Amino acid sequence: MPNSNAKLHSNHRGGREASRRELVSRSLQSAQHCLENQDFGTAYAHYLLVLNLAPELKTTVKETFQFTLFKWAEELDSLARIQDLFNCYEQALELYPNDEVICNSMGEHLFRMGFRDEAAGYFHKAVKLNPDFADAKENFYRVANWLVERWHFIMLNDAKRNLTYLRAIESAVLSGSKSVLDIGTGTGILSMFAKKAGASSIYACELSKTMYELARDVVAANNMEREIKLLHLKSLDIEIPKHIPERVSLVVTETVDAGLFGEGIVESLIHAWEHLLLQPKPKNQDVSAGDYGRVIPASATIFGMAVECKEIRRHHRVGMQEVAGVCLSNSVQFFSPTYAAAGSEETVEPYTTEKLSRIPGGYRALTEPCQVMTVDFNDLQELKSLADRKPWKLRLPVTEGGILDAVVVWFVLQLDDEHSLSTSPSEETCWEQAVYPVQGLLDYSVKTGDTVMMEVCCQDCYLKIQKISSLPSECGMDFSDRDDTLSLGNEAELCNALAGLQTSTKQDGSTPVCVLESTEIALLNDVAYHECFKAAMSKVLLSLNPSKDLHSMDVDGHGSGINLQEHENKSSLGVDPDALYILDVSEGFSILPIIAGKLGPVRAYSSVEKEQHQAALQVIAEANHFPKETLEFWLSHLEEESVVLQRPKSDKLWSIIILDVIETSGLIQQEVMEKAAISRCLLHSGGKIFPQYVLVYGMLVESESLLLESAVQGTEPTLGFNIAPFINQFKVPVRVYLDLSTLPCVPLSKPAELLRLDLMNPLLNSPSREVKIQIYKSGRVTAIPFWYHIHLDEEHSLNTSDESSHWKQAAVVLDEPIPVQVGDELVLDVQHHKSNISISVKR
Repeated sequence: MPNSNAKLHSNHRGGREASRRELVSRSLQSAQHCLENQDFGTAYAHYLLVLNLAPELKTTVKETFQFTLFKWAEELDSLARIQDLFNCYEQALELYPNDEVICNSMGEHLFRMGFRDEAAGYFHKAVKLNPDFADAKENFYRVANWLVERWHFIMLNDAKRNLTYLRAIESAVLSGSKSVLDIGTGTGILSMFAKKAGASSIYACELSKTMYELARDVVAANNMEREIKLLHLKSLDIEIPKHIPERVSLVVTETVDAGLFGEGIVESLIHAWEHLLLQPKPKNQDVSAGDYGRVIPASATIFGMAVECKEIRRHHRVGMQEVAGVCLSNSVQFFSPTYAAAGSEETVEPYTTEKLSRIPGGYRALTEPCQVMTVDFNDLQELKSLADRKPWKLRLPVTEGGILDAVVVWFVLQLDDEHSLSTSPSEETCWEQAVYPVQGLLDYSVKTGDTVMMEVCCQDCYLKIQKISSLPSECGMDFSDRDDTLSLGNEAELCNALAGLQTSTKQDGSTPVCVLESTEIALLNDVAYHECFKAAMSKVLLSLNPSKDLHSMDVDGHGSGINLQEHENKSSLGVDPDALYILDVSEGFSILPIIAGKLGPVRAYSSVEKEQHQAALQVIAEANHFPKETLEFWLSHLEEESVVLQRPKSDKLWSIIILDVIETSGLIQQEVMEKAAISRCLLHSGGKIFPQYVLVYGMLVESESLLLESAVQGTEPTLGFNIAPFINQFKVPVRVYLDLSTLPCVPLSKPAELLRLDLMNPLLNSPSREVKIQIYKSGRVTAIPFWYHIHLDEEHSLNTSDESSHWKQAAVVLDEPIPVQVGDELVLDVQHHKSNISISVKR
């Protein structure tokens, strides 16, 4: 009987196994059939069944399963079935927990939906699983810039700043402040200072999930996880006793930005004083500090001065009345976002930031530094009154004549009575300064004895400096009383003063206003860029339509050659068989289509998206007497905006397609080679893509600044605390938005051509190249700055490192400096992958 039972069990198992194999086989066939019919959802379900029934097939079906998953995820995304999409990825990762491709794809979906913290985790895991996985590395570098801002590295490397905070915290703890709350802890360094100083109870809050997890790792690595309680919370959400048992005697924070208030320090300290801190120490009383509350920093003093600076000017004011033959004068008023923010009720940062000590071309002070305001962080009533305080006037006497380009602001942070930090442009500091560009004046020139006037207020957690104007000295006004009202002797003196006051131009509605990003204004001011495109486009159009004298065709009617009236009549009738089609798909605001429209019988299409930008281009076109049909907006012709590169008409092809190849940051635009491949199919014979090819140039340099801005340099700057290995996980190999003209560096080699990217002839491209570089100066190679020569054709090119260029430069920062001697030769391995360039030194 036992043998009989065993035989029955064996037969039963054999039957189940046969059934399993048959079900797996049928499911695989069904999955394949569904894939052929593009039924990705059903195919995915069949593969899930197969992999659960036959785990031994994981390796065999892996690639097909990935393809099915990704296609089904795209479909779910388009249907906004987000939860189903994530469920699919979770199921896939249960089956393939160590698959870097699935991890990376999951991260891409999360990033597109705004879940940057979560996306970073998947990208990071993908890179750990496969350090050579280029897509995951590029994704992680992109998200790392969002999650761990670059100033973290600069500040942690600032030993002076760290030591000053340590000394102030030690002083407070020694005087009796034993319970500490660190608001916006970041890496946790201030909390660890408090522990080192002897504090008994330490709490630290951090809103960013990435920074909270980083701080948790840092605190544990420094053996302080039991003494420092980390809270993944905004300080405004901390409650007693839910999160901390009782009120603390010391709050430490550095939630300040270049404009002091922009990180929300006022709001968080008002809440802390009302709900989290002990009552402040009574003045002039000798009592124990531990029984009362205090804040580090204790106070701050804000300073400002008016400056002349060409670099600020060209990014915030259009200085041209005519660009490559296109008249801009009086047709549209252009402003940067900071001007729009000054009069806006929206919460918009009203300033930009610059490190003035490194700004290209330098700056010139037009006034002496002036105290703008002070704030006592240990005075609750003063903090509360900031937002309610009415705007006040500030007047700066001009001490040196020049052009009024901006008011620059910095501050001195008084940590306590003995310790302070300054963000002044004249100090060696990790800080940038807040810049309030001057816009909208009739005349920007000032001379010695004039007065720069402005209005100051604290609104929406920002220091706002607005209504900046100048008053000529001949007005003879007396400002000694510094009141908000003007003390004038008589009506005639008042009239003279008002006549001399250079206030902002009033918007009466007759002149359209267009707000551009500062990079777009810099592009509009780039004369060489527009003249180069004009010449290159003229050459192509003339070659395609040699019967027309394109160079002499001026839409304003002064040129000879083409008859303007005849051209307008043809356009109005919709009959222009000679018209050539030009498409500009460059990013942001571009007047290239209008420049093209002045070169002859063309149909120029702009891909600008913003209605305000379209309106501005139409006004400029009308001001330049354009035929109505010359300029059109391409996106209005598309059924699907995601497919921008299409034929202009079913029976037409493009004569010129203008691609945006280089970002202002100094990097190559994403997917530019893919766009070039599509564009080549849409050109008629003799048509061109602009640019036709790009040469990448670079050189070897020694730059301590780039090292400090890219990674924390060991434990010395952080005063012995082990932080570097954790935050350096978020370092990126490429620094962007650099100005090589002012970058503190020593060139160790001459510039060399590193790579060629050919948009017209892809067979000339190579995904990798080795370049030999000769060393002409001894030192340590720490970085490889790179820039581009953009060739519209063989005769016309642009150098992105030129002083007048609107582009910035970028640099690859090496993980470890390489000592070199004169005469040495290094070999660079240059890789090009999906519009990303990687440069490494071969040992």
